[in-house]
Amino acid sequence: MAGKFELYTDKSGEYRFRLKSGNGEVIAISEGYSSKAAALNGIDSVRRNAADAEVVEA
Repeated sequence: MAGKFELYTDKSGEYRFRLKSGNGEVIAISEGYSSKAAALNGIDSVRRNAADAEVVEA
């Protein structure tokens, strides 16, 4: 089963998204966005960039 993005409004009224794995585990939570459009742009950015993201140890 594929993962999914959940878009929601937090307690302060900001839009956020979380990425859940196929088993329902939360694997990423976004920053807060002032508009729904900005949060959707954030989701699009993760979709476009994550596949090629480099893994580095910090």
